[in-house]
Amino acid sequence: MSKKHPVVAVTGSSGAGTSTVKRAFENIFRREKINPVIIEGDSLHSLDRMAFREEMKRQEEQGNKHFSHFGPEANHFDKIEELFRVYGETGGGKKRYYIHSEEEAAEHNARLGTNLKPGEFTPWEDIPEGTDLMFYEGLHGLVKTDEVDAAQYVDLGIGVVPVVNLEWIQKIHRDNAERGYSAEAIVDTILRRMPDYVNYITPQFSRTDINFQRVPTVDTSNPFIARDIPTPDESLVVIRFKDPKKFGTDFPYLLNMIDGSFMSRPNTLVVPGGKMGFAMEIILTPIIHEMIANRG
Repeated sequence: MSKKHPVVAVTGSSGAGTSTVKRAFENIFRREKINPVIIEGDSLHSLDRMAFREEMKRQEEQGNKHFSHFGPEANHFDKIEELFRVYGETGGGKKRYYIHSEEEAAEHNARLGTNLKPGEFTPWEDIPEGTDLMFYEGLHGLVKTDEVDAAQYVDLGIGVVPVVNLEWIQKIHRDNAERGYSAEAIVDTILRRMPDYVNYITPQFSRTDINFQRVPTVDTSNPFIARDIPTPDESLVVIRFKDPKKFGTDFPYLLNMIDGSFMSRPNTLVVPGGKMGFAMEIILTPIIHEMIANRG
């Protein structure tokens, strides 16, 4: 575990609401005047968009119906581990970007003098000197297999994981609205990813320091016909601390600050869904502050 160059990893599967966490951390970094190096998890996929589609087709022809972005075949798990280790030891390392949109393509092409398209990776670049910490957000921040253990180099691990029916509702709605996929195609994707989800995504949430799990208070028993995503007001957020003593978590203070919150277990705080971002900021600010203060 590094002290001089801390590594913070936020892990959650697609459609899990990790963007709320990213916003909370951006606010913390701004207020605490922290200069982070931000690593987007999909920059460490091993295949670009076209190569992934071709490989998925090839795998299906060979009888593998479960090739997915959740598993080791489509990711550089070894590079995640190496990046966390090298940054923790030296504050350096290599990073790149995965280009999601035409806007991102234009931005990176102008910066790099390249002609990259959405679905492609930028070239590897050195992490700039003088950053305060590494902030990883993606699918595999605490990944561990027989060959790789990225989790051992993480100083603060955060899990963002809705209950699975809510996750599916969010994914179905997002993929339909943003990408125009049919419900049937999205269900096929969910089924294809399931073995990798069980084997590589969910075990990470036992390695995190803090989990934020959104739980709906409305009926989501058939996520495949749900007409809308439950709103924050129709949900609670269960916040589990693996070891409250590790960060000196002050539960009476949190209960006082977060209206409508309560404890469900000695290490578990429950807050109203609409208070998730606020809860993250008041829980994580002192942890990050201390992390930076303790940098050798």
